[in-house]
Amino acid sequence: MAQKKSIVLGGATLCVALATGYVMQFGFELPSQSKSGSPATVQVSAITDTSAKADEPVAAAEMNALPSLPLDALTNAQLPDTTVEMAAVQDDVAPLPGPVLDQPQISPDCAIDMTATAAAGAMVDVSIKAPCNASERFTLHHNGMMVTEVTQPDGTATLSIPALSETAVFIAAFANGEGGLAQTDVPSLPFYDRVVVQWRGQAGLQLHAREFGANYFDQGHIWHDAKGDIAEAAQGKGGFLTRIGNEDTPDALVAEIYSFPAGTTARNGDIALSVEAEVTLRNCNTDVEAQTLDMRDGGVLKVQDLTLAIPECGSVGDFLVLKNLIEDLKIASN
Repeated sequence: MAQKKSIVLGGATLCVALATGYVMQFGFELPSQSKSGSPATVQVSAITDTSAKADEPVAAAEMNALPSLPLDALTNAQLPDTTVEMAAVQDDVAPLPGPVLDQPQISPDCAIDMTATAAAGAMVDVSIKAPCNASERFTLHHNGMMVTEVTQPDGTATLSIPALSETAVFIAAFANGEGGLAQTDVPSLPFYDRVVVQWRGQAGLQLHAREFGANYFDQGHIWHDAKGDIAEAAQGKGGFLTRIGNEDTPDALVAEIYSFPAGTTARNGDIALSVEAEVTLRNCNTDVEAQTLDMRDGGVLKVQDLTLAIPECGSVGDFLVLKNLIEDLKIASN
């Protein structure tokens, strides 16, 4: 069996810049400098080559839906008694201001209906009906997280999204400038720690969580091929991973989200978190841009942008393991 290498990034310089979710929302372009005028960086301690096997990568809340709106109106919308929270500089979440919404002029036959309903695991079921946007891509925005999805041939879409705010607001934006908006309350969110890694295109990124000393591919190793179970998480037994975003569309925005029920678990210990990048023919010899969103103990959402230089194409099949990028979870029983 062919051998693959994993490269543990412990000492190379990984460029990381704190930035707002607004940057991600309106272009996914990362700033070259921080506000102080120089790039913010994270130092790791050494690059270690290691050998690996070929298969080893180194309560439902009441719905409160709002009517469909054109996208130019959405960007200036203000919800009744609601603050739209976006990821912000200095690990804060800043509100998105806007004047009072004017009434849009939309053909009744093309009105977009969007609803959001809280579900188990601090998840939200989002439903979209867009009869004039059949088989069309759109961007779903939620509190700094963005993913690309595509409607069905009948113009519908049904998604399950991990909430990043107790008052969860979702915006669906179509390329023609129209969109929809919905919100719901997610009272169970404070019981979950949640970490997001999001990127554009074929970046080859993966989020891994090894719970309470689990080895790779053992029980308790949660990743794309072993996602865990939401029902068990709702009982405080373990975490789960969600991957959203339609990767079959060009330059799609994709996210992986790890969730752990820190507020209800009976276990103690650490959960090792890492972001890993597989070197492929689609990403080799390029710079991959991504972003992490980190929410723990029901606190504010912390944001970190990163740029990772992928090795040349002779390293296809290798993995980069970014162990120091996300702080491990420290879990205490309740």
